[in-house]
Amino acid sequence: MADIPDFSEVELKLIRATLKERYGRDIPIEPADAELRVDPADRELTLCPIVYWQVEKCSFILARVSKNHFVGEFFYRVHQHYGPTKRKFDDILDCLVALLKVQEEHEANLKDEAAAARDQ
Repeated sequence: MADIPDFSEVELKLIRATLKERYGRDIPIEPADAELRVDPADRELTLCPIVYWQVEKCSFILARVSKNHFVGEFFYRVHQHYGPTKRKFDDILDCLVALLKVQEEHEANLKDEAAAARDQ
């Protein structure tokens, strides 16, 4: 597979602005590389550029898995990964917004479950 390009400065600014809009404050982001399965059926790992950030106890990655495709995940523990139902996005903003929305819904469900457990 050809090398996957890093995130551009424009893309990094878009990520920062979107996170600031979502959380109401600057969220530090860390560009890095990670070996990922680009497709769940892949046996080999591919080195992909990622952007990592953390909000409270939740960690996020947004990965570029090809020149024009992105995936996102969030996790609380190593073996508890979550993300949008749609695996790959061809627009970075669509991927980021879907990731943040799914995480927000997940947090709301956790709070509802905790409240229901307290009420029993």
